[in-house]
Order: sequence, then C-alpha cells, then structure tokens
Amino acid sequence: MQQRAQVAFYYWATIPAVGIMVAFFLVPLAGVLWLSVSEPTLGFQNYHALWENALLQRVWMNTLRVCAVTTVISVLLGYVVAYAMAHASERHRTLMMFCIVLTFWLSVLIRAFAWVMLLRGEGLLNGLLLGLGVIDQPLRLVRNETGVLIGMVHYMLPVAILPMYANMRSVSARYVDAARSLGAKPWQSFLWVYLPLTKPGILAAAILVFIFTVGFYITPAILGGGRVVMIAEYLRVSFEETLRWGYATMIASTLLIVLCVALALLARIVDLKKVFGS
Repeated sequence: MQQRAQVAFYYWATIPAVGIMVAFFLVPLAGVLWLSVSEPTLGFQNYHALWENALLQRVWMNTLRVCAVTTVISVLLGYVVAYAMAHASERHRTLMMFCIVLTFWLSVLIRAFAWVMLLRGEGLLNGLLLGLGVIDQPLRLVRNETGVLIGMVHYMLPVAILPMYANMRSVSARYVDAARSLGAKPWQSFLWVYLPLTKPGILAAAILVFIFTVGFYITPAILGGGRVVMIAEYLRVSFEETLRWGYATMIASTLLIVLCVALALLARIVDLKKVFGS
C-alpha cells in the first residue's frame, strides 16, 4: 500500500513539469505545424516547394553538406583531444577540462567576430603567413565555406569532446593490456580493442554535433558573409523579409522532421540508450 502511494506521489509530482512542457513546447510546436499547412490556404502547397523550388533544395543540400563535414572534422579532432585527456595525469586532465568548459562561457557572436578578425585578408593569420613568406597574397578564409567550417568546428569541438571523453573514462585499460599481452601491436590493440569500445562515445558526439549544426545561424551568417546560406538563415529571410509565414513554418517543420527521421534511422542501427549512457 505504501509503495502504491509512493508511485502515485511520483506521478503527481511530474504534473507541473509535464504541464510546462505542454504549454511552452508542444502547443507552440503544434501551432507551427498547423501554420505550415494552413497559410495562405489549407493544404500542402508549402511542402510542394521541397520538390519544386530549386533554391530551397540547394540550400538544404548546402546545409547538410556543411553539417556533415563539420561533424566529421569535429569528431576526428575531438577524439584526439578526448584520448589525450583520458590518458593524461590528473593535473593535466583538470587543466584541459577547465579550458574546454571555459569555451561555453563565450558567446557564439563573440567567437564569430573573433574569427573574422583572425581570418580576414588583413587579419593576424594572413599577416603572419605573409611575414614568413609562406604565401604571396592573402588567403580567402572568410566570406566563404572555409570560414564557416572553421567557425562551426571551433564552436562544436567541446560538444564532441565531452561525450567521447566520458565514454573513454569508462573503458578499462585492462582490455588493451590484455591485447598487448597476447601479442598485439600498439596500433592493433587500438584499432581492434580500444576503438570499438569507444564507438558509443563517437556516435553520441556525432549525433549531438550534427543536430546542433543543422540549426546554426549566427556563425554561417557572419563568417559566410551572405555567400554560404544555410537553412536557418533562409528561414529568417522567409519570416522577416518576404513575410511568407506558411513557407517559413514549412521549413522549420521540415528541419524538425529531418532530425527526427535521422534519429529514427540511427536507432535501427545502434541502441541509442547505450550511446547516451542510459
């Protein structure tokens, strides 16, 4: 009887949180979905643009390509940093963790403008390369896809590092030691033992980075200089400039659907509960 009362109390205790979720998330989300099929008239005419509008298709392909490249680079670089952290001394590990967490305190706007100052034609990087005689003329590192990738990878590296580091800390060194004792070379013990054991961390990092980057707006807008248009910036134009609210909510709904479908397909390949440590 006491156990049933305790379970009932837990259910009642969740009601405020559920109410907040419904009021401030599900209801507005339902409004967005409804607006996408009711503005300007009821129907799916807004969604027909996914097959008919070449510009929208190009923006979507550009977004997915940039996000995929950002995810790959962030995971590769983040894996190296996470591996170094997992095998460093406690003092060095604490210092590295502090530096990584410190980046979350910096605004994405400040980061983007800082990269513009570093990468522009008269910036520090080009000035250094010109001074050393490595290049004869400044490199074009902003107002193009290169600058966008640099800014996005820089912002997403901590997001990629932390789940992989947490996963690596849970991997016992005895597995690698056992492989070495059986005659495996260092690279063999890494590829055949350690790397498969860190696969959940890699997948978690890749999922998080991709989901975050699909909705990026400030970094592509500033470092791309209007030449690298991603879906979030295209959505803003539809809302604020062309005032096509039904078209804009269709883009937002499609963005949500793409992420849900990607997670559903991934869930058929791997166990997402294990990936995120559930």
